[in-house]
Amino acid sequence: MAASSVPDAVPGGEHESALSAVPAAGNRRATPMPAHLKFFYGPMDCGKSTLALQIDHNHARQGRHGMLLVRYDRSGRPTITTRVGLARDAVEVDDDTDLRALVRGRWAAGRALDYLVVDEAGFLTEAHVDQLAELVDDQHVDVYCFGLATDFRTRMLPGAKRLFELADELHPVHVEVLCWCGRPGQLNARVVDGVVVRDGATVVVADTGAASGRGPQDTEEDVHYQVLCRMHHRRGDLGADPAGTRGQLSLDV
Repeated sequence: MAASSVPDAVPGGEHESALSAVPAAGNRRATPMPAHLKFFYGPMDCGKSTLALQIDHNHARQGRHGMLLVRYDRSGRPTITTRVGLARDAVEVDDDTDLRALVRGRWAAGRALDYLVVDEAGFLTEAHVDQLAELVDDQHVDVYCFGLATDFRTRMLPGAKRLFELADELHPVHVEVLCWCGRPGQLNARVVDGVVVRDGATVVVADTGAASGRGPQDTEEDVHYQVLCRMHHRRGDLGADPAGTRGQLSLDV
């Protein structure tokens, strides 16, 4: 057999080829693939939680091992729920949860973990997001976050703000949500007894009467959320006529 006419590559030499730095087949564990921190955001009812469960399903089908996390799900339980009826059990994140310890505890128990799916990530603390970034950079764990960007006052939520600062990728969820007027719905209004409110507790989950900012357990207020365009959020216009026959279907927590 004739000898190859291509000289052996010498590191740093003139004959070093572009392929000489490619690791040998089967050697990927020696050079872990970089992980990513991704944030998928949008208003209520745009399908964020549904997308979260779909991504988990797709990764699991390829043999990857994940963990579902949630912060203040609409159900009030440690579950990722969707408005199309899907639901999966998840680990509830509270203020004192150290997400790094959570992952390392799973590894210490001999269980694989390749990725995290975090729903309602806008309600995470800044410390939580910093921990997620550390897991991505130092432990090569992929992190997929889903949530609102702003609260009912149109202010950035703490977790969302930090994710905008740190995430490798930002993805608006493009399932169209409409205001009652037909314009794109951008903002989430809190409606108490038929009126858009501008103050109160940032988080209202399940026990809406207690969390509406008017005192614990002392009212029987009707509290729900409604997606509005910027103009009608600013005006507090819910689109209902005096007979209550027009307007968007409210989105109960």
